[in-house]
Amino acid sequence: MAERYLRSIRLLAECFHAFERQSGANIRCRTGLTPSQFDIIATLGNTCGMSFKELGERTLITKGTLTGVIDRLEEKGLVTRVTQVEDRRSTLVKLTAAGDAEFHRVFSQQIAFGKQSFVNYEAQDFDALDRELTKLHANLTGSEPKQKY
Repeated sequence: MAERYLRSIRLLAECFHAFERQSGANIRCRTGLTPSQFDIIATLGNTCGMSFKELGERTLITKGTLTGVIDRLEEKGLVTRVTQVEDRRSTLVKLTAAGDAEFHRVFSQQIAFGKQSFVNYEAQDFDALDRELTKLHANLTGSEPKQKY
């Protein structure tokens, strides 16, 4: 007999992949950025910059991929690396003026695009979804999600 949770996990994975495909296609088409590059631009937007460690914690990008993504964004002139004066081992990644302009050009459009998938959701639907996903996250990791959205 199949375990009941498998149906739910499959549905969760299918939803994630469908959203990721739609969102990624929209990002690539509209911006010319990869989803990982957009994730960095969106995370750095409206900040004074972040360390590689912070970016790794706040994005969905693995540490092994992060350096390459930053390299390509730097080549495009969208981010810069700044060595910290007080700790030269620590490097901040910051948006350049062009990166900030790109953030302001594309971020709200991408948010509006993603929101379309939830047009029929009411506040109580979001609350119920958040509760169940938070419970699942705690069961899988042993802790609450690090970031409150």
